Amino acid sequence: MLNKKNTDSTATVGIVVIGRNESQRLMLSLQSMQSSHCPLIYVDSGSTDHSVNIAKPLVDSVLELDPARPFSAARARNEGFERLTFLFPTLELIQFVDGDCVLSEGWLEAAKQSMLSDTKRAVIIGHLQECNSDASIYNRLCAMEWKSPPGDLKNFGALGGIFMVRVEVFRALGGFNAHVIAGEDSEFGVRLSLAGYRVTKINHEMATHDANMTTFSQWWTRAVRAGHAIGQRADLNGKTTVKDCVQERKSTLFWGLFVPVLALLLLIPTRGVSVLMLLAYFALALKVYLFRRKQNESVSDAIVYAKFIVLAKFANGLGLLKFYFNRFKQRYEIIEYK
Repeated sequence: MLNKKNTDSTATVGIVVIGRNESQRLMLSLQSMQSSHCPLIYVDSGSTDHSVNIAKPLVDSVLELDPARPFSAARARNEGFERLTFLFPTLELIQFVDGDCVLSEGWLEAAKQSMLSDTKRAVIIGHLQECNSDASIYNRLCAMEWKSPPGDLKNFGALGGIFMVRVEVFRALGGFNAHVIAGEDSEFGVRLSLAGYRVTKINHEMATHDANMTTFSQWWTRAVRAGHAIGQRADLNGKTTVKDCVQERKSTLFWGLFVPVLALLLLIPTRGVSVLMLLAYFALALKVYLFRRKQNESVSDAIVYAKFIVLAKFANGLGLLKFYFNRFKQRYEIIEYK
C-alpha cells in the first residue's frame, strides 16, 4: 500500500531508508527527501519506539522486518530494495540511506549524473559530515573517520552503507550478504570490484550523520563490531585478488590478542618484566599520529585519533574472537552500540 503523495511514478531513482529506534533523527532524515519526489521506502528492524508511526506519512511504503530472522543492515537494505523495485519497476538507481542521516540538497541529481557518465560506475558516494562532531570525543572520532579524498575507491573500508547503486548491478550480484552483520557495505564493494565495476567518490556533499555516541561503552561496542567485520570480511574475500581485510586481520591478531596475551602469560615467569612489551603500543600510536599529520589533521585531532586507534585494537581483538565464535555457531546477530 502506498502512503506518500506527490511521488513520481515514472522516477528512475528510488530511496531505501533503514532504521531501528531512530525516533526524531528518522523524522529529520525522511523530511530531507520529500522535495525529491522519489519513490521512498522505510525498512524497520524491530524498533520499540515510534519510528514506524513517524515514517508512515512520509514514505510510500513501510516494511517491518519479520523478527523470526536475525536483523542486520544488510538484510534490511536487501528487503527494502526488493519491495521498492517491485512497487516501482521503472527504477534504475537506488539510494541507500541510514535513518540517522539527512540527505544533502542536490546530492541525488549530482550522483545520478555522475553515474550516467560512466557505465562501469556501479556505486557513487560523496562527502559525509558528522553533524554534532563537538558533542563528544566519540562523535569527533566519527568525523575524522568519514574523511577521504574523491576518486575511485581502492580501499573499500571507505565505503559506508549510504550510497547510490545501479539496480541491475545490485540485483546481479545478489545485493548485500545478509550474513554479514558489520562491514556489509565494504564487502559488497569488494564484490563489485571483482566483477569489474568501479566505486567512485565524487566531490559533493552527500549527507550529514548523527552518530549520537556519548559514552565510552558505545564507542567500545562499535570497535568490537569493527573487529567482527574485519574477521568476517577477511574470511569471505581474503583469498581473492583484493585480499580484503587480510592485513587488518593480521594487525588485529597481533596488537589486539597476541601481544597482550603473551605479556600476561609471561608476567610471572619474567617477574613482571613482560609488561614492558606494552611499550610497543606507544610506537604504534606514534606511527598513527605521524600518518594523520601527513593527512593535514591538526595536532590535537591526530593525538586523539592515535590514542583511540591503539585502544581500539583490544576491542577489535574481542570482536574478532566473537566472529570466530559466531562462525562456529553459524549464526550472526547484530552488535548494537546505540
